[in-house]
Order: sequence, then C-alpha cells, then structure tokens
Amino acid sequence: MIDFEKSKCKVAVVQAAPVLFDKEKTIDKTIALIEDASQKSADLIVFPEAFIPCYPRGFSYGFVVGSRTMEGRQDWKLLYDNSVVVPSKDTDRIASAAKESNAYVAIGINERDEKNCTLYCTFIIFSPEGKIVSKHRKLKPTGTERCIWGDGNEGAISTVDTVFGTMGGLICWENYMPLARAALYQKGVSIYLAPTADNREEWQHTMQHIAMEGRCFVIGCNQHVTKSQYPEGLHSQNELAALPEDLCPGGSCIVSPFGKYLVEPVWNKETIIYQELDMEQVPLSRMDFDPTGHYSRPDVFHLEVNNN
Repeated sequence: MIDFEKSKCKVAVVQAAPVLFDKEKTIDKTIALIEDASQKSADLIVFPEAFIPCYPRGFSYGFVVGSRTMEGRQDWKLLYDNSVVVPSKDTDRIASAAKESNAYVAIGINERDEKNCTLYCTFIIFSPEGKIVSKHRKLKPTGTERCIWGDGNEGAISTVDTVFGTMGGLICWENYMPLARAALYQKGVSIYLAPTADNREEWQHTMQHIAMEGRCFVIGCNQHVTKSQYPEGLHSQNELAALPEDLCPGGSCIVSPFGKYLVEPVWNKETIIYQELDMEQVPLSRMDFDPTGHYSRPDVFHLEVNNN
C-alpha cells in the first residue's frame, strides 16, 4: 500500500526490561510505558520479543538428549503460568491501553495455548480502536528455544493496513528466513517491525540490509535486562551464575528505506526511542528498486505462501 492517507507516523520504540517471570506486574509496566508514549503523541508503540513475562535467557530447563529434570520442569512451569492466553483479560488490558492512547501497540509475548499446553513466541498488534488486528506466532524458534516454544503457523505472514501504510514483521531470527521476508515484501510492507533478543553487532547489519532490501522503514526493538533482575527461587542457579550481569544491553534502532539509521542503536539503558517517519520516503526509495515490483522478475521467480 503506497497511497498513504497520513504521510507522518510517530514511532515509540520501548527498550525496557519486563518484571521477569511476573505476568501481572509486567502488564502493569507495559500499560505505564504505553501511557508514557501516548504523552508524546506516538502513533505506533513497539515492544520487544517475548516481553511478557520475559525472554528466558540462559535457561536450559534441564533438557539434555534423552532426559529432562524435574527442577527444569518447575522453572518452565513458572514461565507457563505467567504466559498469556489470547484473547483473555490480559490482552483486554493492553487493548484498553492502546485505545486510550489512540495508538497501534505491537508487543511480544509468551503465548499459552490452553488446548494443548504448548507455549509460543507470539507478536501481537493492537489497533487504536483496542482490537487485536494481528497475531503472529514465531515460525521457527532457534536453538534451545525449541525446548520451550512450539513451531508457529498462525498468522505466519501477517500484515495490517493502516493509514500510514502496511505494517508487519518477523521475530528475531525469522528475519534470516529469506522467503519469510519476501512474503512480507509481497504484501507491500512499508513499516517493518523486528522485535528481537539478539544484541550482536551483526544484528545491526541485518536491520540495515532488510531496510534496503524491502525499501521499508525497519524498527529494531530489544530489551535491556541485567542478571540481577532475575527473581529469587529459581532452580537454575548454576546456569544463571555463569551468565554475565549485563544480559541484554539493548541495541534498539530505526532504519530508513535507504538503509540509513534514523536512530542509531541505543545501548546500556532503559528508554523509549521516538522518531517521526516520513512515509513519502518509501515510494521515493522504490523508484530504482522495488523488490516485488519492477525488480522482481515474476517470469523467472514465484513465491507461494500457505496462509493460516
């Protein structure tokens, strides 16, 4: 969608820590952060991957090939008990905050599917009307993430048409899946959301590459978490002891459709990044490169997506 009804979109990127493993307190903090961003007239408020109740960095949950531990199961159960059912009173609270703020709110959660007890790494977008307009489950958890999250297919390639343009995105290393990116480009995404737990320098190159490849604004959003924020009483004390204090220093950023930083990566602090996006930059950038238009060669290539 290139005919923008509104050519300016003010984005608020939340780089913060949840109240780890505590769903209720993290939702309280989420709503407070949404209210803070609304005071700056944000049109879109973006939170990191797995923000509610946390990204369980450093946990193996007792998994080794061929066996598990009961202590690991008990730590996993804490995550399970504090994960979010969609829809529920938990999502209703966030939806109300989005409506009150008259903004789109995009947030990563641990989602609990009560039908099968499976957890998913899920990214939800709420509309300014207080409705869930997108729910994307991470297609392929990476590495030992597969021990806690199932493979998602609901909302595999999900976008939302807004007055600012088409909004959509992928979670963390899904962004290294070329066909998933291409499927988003096919839908005309102009605001590309990339919530993550990756704070490496290499990730920043990915953010710039996607912006140039998709000719879209890219919003990179990560948490800022320290080891001291982990609650007491966890069974994985030996694993946690081996971790550095600065577990996730952030790296949230905003990149233009020309691959240039509008906001360079922010490190080592909890903050909200604000930036006004000039949506007219999207068609300007696509004059010489439109990945699914005049640069796509449909006579040679064809991408088929099984939407669920």
